[in-house]
Amino acid sequence: MRLPTIALAGAILLATVVGAQTYPVTQGKTYKFEKIADGVYYATGGFGSNNVVIVNDQDVLVVDDGTTPAAARAFLDDIKKITDKPVRYVVNTHFHYDHTDGNSVFGPEVQIIAHDYVRTAIATFDVLNREPFITSQKTAVPARIDTLTKQIAAEKDTQKKAALQKDLAAAQTTLNQLKEIKPTPPNVTYSSKMILHKGAREIQLLFLGRGHTGGDTVVFLPRDRIVCTGDLMESRLAYMGDAFFDEWVTTLGALKNLDFALVLPGHGAPFGDKGLITAFQGYLTDITKKVADLRAQGVTAEEAARRVDLTSHAKDFPQITGPGADVRGVRRIYAWMDERAAGSRNK
Repeated sequence: MRLPTIALAGAILLATVVGAQTYPVTQGKTYKFEKIADGVYYATGGFGSNNVVIVNDQDVLVVDDGTTPAAARAFLDDIKKITDKPVRYVVNTHFHYDHTDGNSVFGPEVQIIAHDYVRTAIATFDVLNREPFITSQKTAVPARIDTLTKQIAAEKDTQKKAALQKDLAAAQTTLNQLKEIKPTPPNVTYSSKMILHKGAREIQLLFLGRGHTGGDTVVFLPRDRIVCTGDLMESRLAYMGDAFFDEWVTTLGALKNLDFALVLPGHGAPFGDKGLITAFQGYLTDITKKVADLRAQGVTAEEAARRVDLTSHAKDFPQITGPGADVRGVRRIYAWMDERAAGSRNK
């Protein structure tokens, strides 16, 4: 789709259309910033999560910071395209690597804020040797390098070989950037609610309940009626390897009770229809029931992941193209069911 242009403050900016709404865009070297409201920008295009930039009277708060220190530095460099105010606050919506592994680039003058659970997780979970980092980065990037190296050796076409070599160089750069990661816990935590008053803007950090992980933060801007949800609610299906399935459905119900008009998710695209949240609640309920039924038949988690049929939800989540689900999420359902059973026995 061709993007219209808008003249603002003497600069020519692209504009992104989300639903019926058009947002002016500032393009950095790496990140694209959509101006959602006065001082509120949705940042996409980097390595990892989609982030949010909130420019206040004296300083800047960012929501999430990407997969690597290099990604976070690129993010900070590009923020200078939209403001010269210093970043003084970082909110980690949850502990997963693609939202927090940029934490180490921030100095002591920056408050990195998250739910109590996030500090515990990053400090104690050995996050670089567990999912989702293992599958998504630790094994995937070296495997891609190996595949590209073999393809280059076999390729006879000069142009195709050059393209493959470019891809290989990018993959090797990514591998080097991953080696720089130093998991860094937040230095400020909260348990249920934290409010920042920044001039006329109120920024609410809310823990509405367990869901995507054990400590998801929702950043709510009541004046602007905007909510930043991380991976608690995306515009697509989220990773489920650390989920609490029944609680996730309940937490999404609490999310819908907030007075917002727009969701800025950690992945996907902004949306305003609360019906999508309802649809995801239905998906969570359905996958839990269907996987439980397969488990009761003695099917392994791996086989259940291949067989579970959730194609009835494809109208809301087009990434569903046939039977099957991410095996990491299905394994989590099995483990979660074991945890619930053990809890019942211990009562």
